[in-house]
Amino acid sequence: QVQLVESGGGLVQAGGSLRLSCAASGRTFSGYTMGWFRQAPGKERGFVAAITRSGASTYYADSVKGRFTMSRDNAKNMVYLQMNSLKPEDTAVYYCAADSSWATMTRDYDGVDYWGKGTLVTVSS
Repeated sequence: QVQLVESGGGLVQAGGSLRLSCAASGRTFSGYTMGWFRQAPGKERGFVAAITRSGASTYYADSVKGRFTMSRDNAKNMVYLQMNSLKPEDTAVYYCAADSSWATMTRDYDGVDYWGKGTLVTVSS
């Protein structure tokens, strides 16, 4: 069982930066692929980024590539999403996710094992 708690959301102007954090419970944190997803008002939840168990590899949605950076600290059971050059279209609730499968995290999102409750990011123009 893994519990995920996101933090770091807020209101920022376009072009600004935010850093989201996700605190994970459980002693097997390093055994999970971690991901970030987001859901904008009136839209379905979509993939943002994923990171492998060791943190050696990351994968990003095209819409955030070059602007967002995902990282993890297995010693602290933490995952981060550094968001730079934010745009109004980045406004959404951001969710942290954990799953044992890289394929599930990056392709079959409905099958992801664990979700946080989300943190709201609002980017003003």
